Amino acid sequence: MKQTTLCYLERGGAYLMLHRVKKEHDENGGKWIGIGGKFEDRESPEDCLLREVREETGLQLTAWRYCGIITFVSDVWPTEYMHLFHSDAFTGTLRACDEGELEWVDKSRLDALAQWEGDRIFLSLMEQRRPFFSLKLVYEGDRLLEAVLDGERILP
Repeated sequence: MKQTTLCYLERGGAYLMLHRVKKEHDENGGKWIGIGGKFEDRESPEDCLLREVREETGLQLTAWRYCGIITFVSDVWPTEYMHLFHSDAFTGTLRACDEGELEWVDKSRLDALAQWEGDRIFLSLMEQRRPFFSLKLVYEGDRLLEAVLDGERILP
């Protein structure tokens, strides 16, 4: 089972978003997502979080909130457990990312971006500061078929 982290860094009402446009055969190709990546051997979710944010942005997190775990089920990609984080506390200087273009995007503009349908669900839960949650998202290609929050079906 693939394990990943994803972090939404926040500054002044905007999230640091990564437009995935640089890697070939990227399951997130063309989409706007937060910052993160795959676990390396012996990493905890926090280890992976800190490493991925540093590698992709040059920034160092000084505090963060572990928001939940997202289970992605797809007819194309292997099942993935993604550990979702939020942070508004970091230091350093933003640098270019080799996986896409980084941009601070005002939260009011997020709906206009090309994102996975399920991302909108967990971003909303994160914004609501909902206590730690488990969200299962089932996709057929790019289409979200089902969403289950803490064991309760919320979509369809």
